Amino acid sequence: MKKIISTPHAPKAIGAYSQAVEANGMLFISGQIGIDPATGKLVEGGIEEQTRQVMKNIGAILDAAGLTYNNIVKTSCLLSDIANFGAVNSVYGTYFPDQPPARAAYAVAGLPLGSLVEIETIACR
Repeated sequence: MKKIISTPHAPKAIGAYSQAVEANGMLFISGQIGIDPATGKLVEGGIEEQTRQVMKNIGAILDAAGLTYNNIVKTSCLLSDIANFGAVNSVYGTYFPDQPPARAAYAVAGLPLGSLVEIETIACR
């Protein structure tokens, strides 16, 4: 059986999807972009600021599910420009100082709302 996870501390879904779904001890967090949930807009600044906001959004959803960053087992990072990989990695790495999750990173043609980065996440209990 699946359980929908939702929190006002992360951006509302901008389409027909849930912030996260839990099933069989696994939490699947939909791709998060750098939207500030308080304003509903992309954070100002560049790739570092957007990545930081993405990770905060993921953290809020994890918290709503009773989990932490330590429960993350896999992420997929979507970048509007692969040249930003180093900057994303620099911010991302601060959230996983020990035993980081498995990860894939891709350059894509476009992301919602002109975002520079989107990260989807899988965590487990």
